[in-house]
Amino acid sequence: MNIIYRSTRGDKKEYTASEAIIKGLCDDGGLFVPNVFPKLNIELSDLPGLDYKQTAYEVMKEFLTDYTREELLDCINKAYDDKFDEEEKALLTKHGDRYFLELFHGKTIAFKDMALSILPHLLTTAMKKNNVNKEVVILTATSGDTGKAALSGFADVSGTRIIVFYPKGGVSRIQELQMITEKGKNTKVVGVKGNFDNCQSGVKEIFNDEELKALLDKEGFVFSSANSINIGRLIPQVVYYVFAYGRMIANGAIKAGEKINFVVPTGNFGNILAGYYAKQMGLPIDKLVCASNENKVLYDFFRSGKYDKNREFILTSSPSMDILISSNLERLIYLICDSDADKNAGLMKELNMSGVYRIDENMAERLKDFYGAYADEKEVFNTIRSIYDNTGYVIDTHTAVAAACDLKYKEDTKDENKSVIVSTASPYKFVSNVLKAIGEDVSDKDDFELADRLSELSKVKIPPAVEEIRNAKILHDTVCEVSQMKETVKSSLI
Repeated sequence: MNIIYRSTRGDKKEYTASEAIIKGLCDDGGLFVPNVFPKLNIELSDLPGLDYKQTAYEVMKEFLTDYTREELLDCINKAYDDKFDEEEKALLTKHGDRYFLELFHGKTIAFKDMALSILPHLLTTAMKKNNVNKEVVILTATSGDTGKAALSGFADVSGTRIIVFYPKGGVSRIQELQMITEKGKNTKVVGVKGNFDNCQSGVKEIFNDEELKALLDKEGFVFSSANSINIGRLIPQVVYYVFAYGRMIANGAIKAGEKINFVVPTGNFGNILAGYYAKQMGLPIDKLVCASNENKVLYDFFRSGKYDKNREFILTSSPSMDILISSNLERLIYLICDSDADKNAGLMKELNMSGVYRIDENMAERLKDFYGAYADEKEVFNTIRSIYDNTGYVIDTHTAVAAACDLKYKEDTKDENKSVIVSTASPYKFVSNVLKAIGEDVSDKDDFELADRLSELSKVKIPPAVEEIRNAKILHDTVCEVSQMKETVKSSLI
């Protein structure tokens, strides 16, 4: 079955997977979605026998149907190689009676590596397949982790350039240093005087600026995205849900066919949406627990059916989730209104105009796969401390949001299904807050001194991603206003 991709907002044009990956965002501002959901073409009982690369092929071949077997395997083998510090790539661990899926064993110690390791290969293959001879400009907004993972993936990749915008002062120091010390000759990193939503909205405006696109087209450039709005980012994330299910069977935690829950720390909604896609493929997922921090716009949406971004933006200890406009939620809205692109476009217009939209009862009824929960800062810190005290295991602040919400979900529902907590970042990325949570004095110490202390306490070696920036030279020092983002892109390329 050939899968085609369409816009969530009504553009009738149909695209192959490779064409959608090159474009990144639809011409009408919508997001690409598959016309149907394919089913997993493998028995669940066979999943434990597959390694990560084999699982990736079984999932991605069903969605990326215009890639040949050889092309897809080549992309997978190049992506999931020895840059991961665990042979499993995604490591399922058990601490006490709780399961954690560690997705931070890649080059930049965050879950974005799982998808951004393969996107450059999917994109360059797509360019060859479609005879695109222009230089692709990857334009990305980041709340902390996407930026470095994208920079790392695209650094010095022939035929590409990458520009990353991040909120100046809105990411951890380790996250910022990872980005501004990037050595790739085709990379540019820009701090924006604003929050992530400002960065994301600015990037979308640039994508939709026809005059700028025409100018860059003349100069031999074409835009694409490495954010999770790109379908080439979203599909690879489906893989680790399927892989985790296989590892749960292998560990004897469940039997093939048994339903499980996933608890996902959520900001832009791409990660948890990938879990929903896995469920549509036939993976026996019962509930997807959408775990929010104090920027709980998604929690309120799942409770009330009203999406309202008009609220205070709170800087928390889990900055990658400090988001009020969850872009990938649009893909879910499109699905729950029976793929009515006009209806979805109307809701997105309301969001753009007033910052609010409300779904109807029929749509709300179709959200039963999800459960919204949130954890405040005190609960996040208490969760890190409790897990460390009871098991010796150290988690980061984002994973702690999920772990706290997992307990709330179980308390509220009495659900006895096994849960997998999706661990999205290494504690070394947020070392100051992690150590503070477990009772350490962090005053008058820089992040690298704190990393040394965390290594002592956790008995886990400091990752190369942290060591390599300890004394690295700062190579990117551009800072701009939100209103200057477009001009910054233009001046960087022409």
